[in-house]
Amino acid sequence: MAGDLPDYYFRVRENGAFVFRVDTENRQRRIDMEQIAVINIRKSEIKPHGDRALTDEDVAAISEWMAERLKLIEHRDIDDILRAVDYLNTTTHWAQSRATEDQLEEVTDSLLLAMHDLRTVLVRKKADRLLKDG
Repeated sequence: MAGDLPDYYFRVRENGAFVFRVDTENRQRRIDMEQIAVINIRKSEIKPHGDRALTDEDVAAISEWMAERLKLIEHRDIDDILRAVDYLNTTTHWAQSRATEDQLEEVTDSLLLAMHDLRTVLVRKKADRLLKDG
């Protein structure tokens, strides 16, 4: 198992990760993880942990992980939005075919306000893009 482990472990947190160097080459033949850095994805920051100096190899591995993580986050964001489209379609079908008057009374105002807000933003952004392209 130890031979298959990566050199670095990234403990993901909300806005980045804690970076650990994985060591399996020790006398006890156990897995040691030494924290070497803290990453802030939003600010693109890599801060060495404590008084450590990161090697070029450390920085390269961390930078590669950050780039891959940003791609994954972007993919998840789009996937979430596409799921929202599915939920809107499902909600439309529910409202049309199964919802009771009381249920519709409970959700109509919230849905209308959220959809109006979304529509306003989308129309404004679309107009901005058309003006920029035109």
